[in-house]
Amino acid sequence: MKKHLIFEGAELSGKSWIMSQVYEYLEKDANTSNNILNGCHWFNCDNGVFGSDKGAAVLEHYIEIFKELNNKNIILEKFHISDLIYNRLYNKEEKNYQKIENELKNLNFKIVFIKFPEKIEVIEKRIQDRLNLYPHYEKILKSPQWYISQQKEYEKEIRRSTLDKIVVNTDKLPDCGIVEDIKKWINI
Repeated sequence: MKKHLIFEGAELSGKSWIMSQVYEYLEKDANTSNNILNGCHWFNCDNGVFGSDKGAAVLEHYIEIFKELNNKNIILEKFHISDLIYNRLYNKEEKNYQKIENELKNLNFKIVFIKFPEKIEVIEKRIQDRLNLYPHYEKILKSPQWYISQQKEYEKEIRRSTLDKIVVNTDKLPDCGIVEDIKKWINI
C-alpha cells in the first residue's frame, strides 16, 4: 500500500528536514525510472496560499491531483489544517474542512505532526537558521511567543482530526531517531 502523509506543524518545527528524510526512503523504495524521481511525490502546498482567499479552492484542486496519484507515495508539507489555522490567526475566520478531511481519509492520508520545544532560545536559534537560508522570511517574521501560540492551535486541530496521526518532537535537528519512529509507524 502506498504511503500518503501530511506533515503538519507550526513554522520552525522542522517539517522540511524530516520530510526530506522520509522522502528519501519512499522514493528509493518505489522508484521505477532511471530518469524521473517517480517513487514519491512531494507537495509543498502552502507557498503563500494558506490564509488567503484562494486556500479553500486550492485544497479542492489538490484533492483531485491526489486522486489521480492515489497509487503513488505522496507527502504534503502542510494542508487543510494549516489553512484553517492561518485563517484563524491572520483573518479571525473559522474554516470547516470536514469534507476535505473525509476525502483525505478515503485516500488513506495520515498526519505526521511535528512539534518544537516551547523554549524561547530554541525558537530564536531556528529563526536565525531560517533567516540565514531564506532572508525574505524576515518580511513575515514573528516573535518566538507567536510561534508557540501557533503551535498550540495546531495541537488543538490535530486532536480534532479523524486522520491517523503520530506526534514527533523535534528537540534537536537533525535527529534521525525521529525519522526511524516515523518509518516504523508507516511500516517502511
